[in-house]
Amino acid sequence: MTTAPTPVPAPASAAHGGGGHPGSASPSTPAATAAAAKAPRPGKRRGPRGRAWLAALPLLLFFVIGFGLPAVAIAIGAFTTSTDAPDGGGTFTTDNLTGSLQGAYFTALWGSVKLSLLTALIATVVGLPLAQAVATSRFRVFREAVLSASGVLANFGGVPLAFMFVATLGNAGEVTKQFGLTSHGWSLYTFSGLSVVYLYFLVPLMVITITPALEGLRVQWREAAYNNGATVVQYWRHVALPVLAPSLLGGFVLLFGASFAAYATAEAMVGSSVPLISMQIGDALSGNVLVGQGNLALALGLDMIVVACLVMAVYLPLQRRSAKWLA
Repeated sequence: MTTAPTPVPAPASAAHGGGGHPGSASPSTPAATAAAAKAPRPGKRRGPRGRAWLAALPLLLFFVIGFGLPAVAIAIGAFTTSTDAPDGGGTFTTDNLTGSLQGAYFTALWGSVKLSLLTALIATVVGLPLAQAVATSRFRVFREAVLSASGVLANFGGVPLAFMFVATLGNAGEVTKQFGLTSHGWSLYTFSGLSVVYLYFLVPLMVITITPALEGLRVQWREAAYNNGATVVQYWRHVALPVLAPSLLGGFVLLFGASFAAYATAEAMVGSSVPLISMQIGDALSGNVLVGQGNLALALGLDMIVVACLVMAVYLPLQRRSAKWLA
């Protein structure tokens, strides 16, 4: 009795037409090579995601035109002489940058840094408990009202803000007369008075900035801490504050930048009585002190840009770190 031979499966190449049968296309043929070349490769696929950056093109153009070109112009002007110079201007020099870091200009720069550090620190300390009250509130109306008011007050500044404080806390203001603040040494037109004015918009800005981070705190973390016998102070010291530290520092840096760049409010209220770098730039551009100091003003602006870049260099990594914890 004979047994039929067991069929042997054909090789994979033969099943795909590469077994030598006439008329079948082999992978080594020109037709197969051309088809393989036209096939999309994983690394070169261009789908909707590959063209997503086109949606951000208007924003990039606005950034280049609104920020990039002025920054380049400021950098060039800071290292060249003014147009009214004896040699006609346009000559490379470092005198502008050197002068911006000496004398009254350095005093103004340091005054702006001190004012920004103080107001940012106070706004951070005051804004954190206010934001916590908003984040833990059970009343939706209260929460929405505070956040809406904070959004408005954080962008309220300039001459209207200065006029409001002059009418209330100025030398002849209503609050000053009612409580006799002048006899106690109070003056709105000083470093302390300007700090109070800045807190009016910095504290709401801190509330807006830190509220999402407070909402990211897990309820399970607090319950686990209380179940293990931790007090409220211990929970905030060992759990909440370490997690919120990047967000708090990031908010502090953001407030510092907002205070450092403020100009209209201080100009309308105190003028040159409080030395600030923004006031010095305005005086140099308008020629209130010396004529032909436009390029020195550009050097002062370059100093502000450097400080702002240092602030952003600290702020961005902190934001990324806090996002990992609170995501």
